[in-house]
Amino acid sequence: MTDAHEALRELEERARACTACRLAETRTTVVFGDGSTDARVMFVGEGPGRNEDLQGVPFVGAAGQLLNRLLEEVDLRREDVYIANVVKCRPPGNRDPRPDEIEACKGYLAEQIRLIDPEVVSTLGNFATKLLLKQQMGITRLRGHAYPWWNRTV
Repeated sequence: MTDAHEALRELEERARACTACRLAETRTTVVFGDGSTDARVMFVGEGPGRNEDLQGVPFVGAAGQLLNRLLEEVDLRREDVYIANVVKCRPPGNRDPRPDEIEACKGYLAEQIRLIDPEVVSTLGNFATKLLLKQQMGITRLRGHAYPWWNRTV
């Protein structure tokens, strides 16, 4: 087991015990992340939906099927990338994550990125884009461009 793998496992255990926001009260499980600890590419979404909350794996619902097709189109396998979310617990009713929930979870994501150390981070959605790029401008205006970030590309 690699050091990154062990450190991610420990980080996941901390996330599973987290009660820093209201989402801990309504979650079925913590949806921490999934994929290779040696991934060159990492995808970051906003938060788990109903299917993800039930299965404990990010991007397994309709959005996950779309992501899987995208990966096939660029000759990547799901097991070769790493997939995580901004928040690790499902917001009730699949609502958008609130600022305090993002604040409570963003340290977990930052540490996941540090430990995986991907060359490219692809944001999947507005909340991931705004958090990582520290932009108020929405994803619609930012998409389609590569941005330098933490010595890698977003």
